[in-house]
Amino acid sequence: MMLLELGKDLILDYTLRTVALGSATLGVVSGALGCYAVLRKQSLLGDAISHAALPGVALAFLFTQSKAPLVLVCGAAIAGWVATLFVIGIVNNTRIKEDSALGLVLSVFFSVGLVLLTVIQKMPTAKQSGLDTFLFGQAAALLERDVVTMASLGGMTLMIMLFFWKEFKLLCFDSAFGASLGFPMAVLDVLLITLLVIAIVLGLQTVGVVLMSAMVVAPAAAARQWTDRLGGMVVLSAFFGAIAGVGGAVISSSAVRIPTGPTIVLSISAIVVFSIAFAPNRGLVWNWVRSQRERKKLQIEVVLNDLYTLASQHADLQHSHSTAVLLAMSANRGNVRHSLRELVSLGWVENVNTDEWALTSEGVIKARYIAERQE
Repeated sequence: MMLLELGKDLILDYTLRTVALGSATLGVVSGALGCYAVLRKQSLLGDAISHAALPGVALAFLFTQSKAPLVLVCGAAIAGWVATLFVIGIVNNTRIKEDSALGLVLSVFFSVGLVLLTVIQKMPTAKQSGLDTFLFGQAAALLERDVVTMASLGGMTLMIMLFFWKEFKLLCFDSAFGASLGFPMAVLDVLLITLLVIAIVLGLQTVGVVLMSAMVVAPAAAARQWTDRLGGMVVLSAFFGAIAGVGGAVISSSAVRIPTGPTIVLSISAIVVFSIAFAPNRGLVWNWVRSQRERKKLQIEVVLNDLYTLASQHADLQHSHSTAVLLAMSANRGNVRHSLRELVSLGWVENVNTDEWALTSEGVIKARYIAERQE
């Protein structure tokens, strides 16, 4: 019943529907483009761009005296793009590494933005009201026209990404090879960063400057746990971003005074934690299960090899030996009794007497194979 009510609210409630659609759009766009930032080990770039967008918002208001979302987003996009050019310039013309350049630009631009917000706050007209929401976002204030704008710009960025799919793949995995083929890798780099800037500024009104970097990195980080293919990673990342957006909107609407932006980030963080724990190939839980399985297999092979070594001292390879002898040989190398039970169930060892164990014909073949493999 609760799920039916939530579904009904998503369709009929204007505010919830608008916020959910806007958050889902943000999750799809930032998730898809964030894959490139994660694969290129430029996760901090999203943080730098989002923080650098703050002075752009403030300057756009100062120059236009307008709080129209499109005007402020354009100012944020320009500031983010300029900050990116600063990072590229610092890396290319100095000995400062990229992570240091990103941290430097992030802190400087964000400080300038806070100063400009303070200046606006002290203006006689005090028209800055609402600008501070760009720090942490205010998804509940999204209007239908804002969602249309987000969908239009986001769709455009995704179309460009798909159009340059092969080129961006070369840029991520082997830019030197791409340059040898004649592709303008520097231009493609700037284009990809521009698309990332657009994706980031689209989310400023929803989750804000401080939290926007999580929407770029987290969906891609979660998707990376499930696949080794770029196409699958982009699709999964977009899906995780959309799920987190809608889930965060629904959760925040079901309780009083829970902000939507932070709830969306917590939702995608939960998806990341789940992916890290339970993804089939890289999940910690499955890695633990596999390691336990390998450990158990190794213990069984050790006991089988010891029994074969003892039997090799006799004319009959199926000569039996006591548990005490096997325990002495396998000291501190695992549970001998448990391994013997497993070997019996596999048909490689048989219990001759109460405490005597011997290899079966199949066990001899298996033990011989293990011994040859170890040589």
